[in-house]
Amino acid sequence: MLDGVTTALLRKILDEVCESVSPYDDAGVRTYVASTILEAATRGETRPDLLKQIGQEALSRAPTMWR
Repeated sequence: MLDGVTTALLRKILDEVCESVSPYDDAGVRTYVASTILEAATRGETRPDLLKQIGQEALSRAPTMWR
């Protein structure tokens, strides 16, 4: 279980990474990126710069049908 501070950090990073992704039209992309960031955090990664990089990589790998 993640604490409130970590949860807020993950949400901020998700919003930054997906700022050009519509939260309504491309929910699959946002979900995929969020899931990838969350996996990294649950493995113990807490560095914001690395989590953002992980999110950006996930965004670039998201299936094209989601973009």
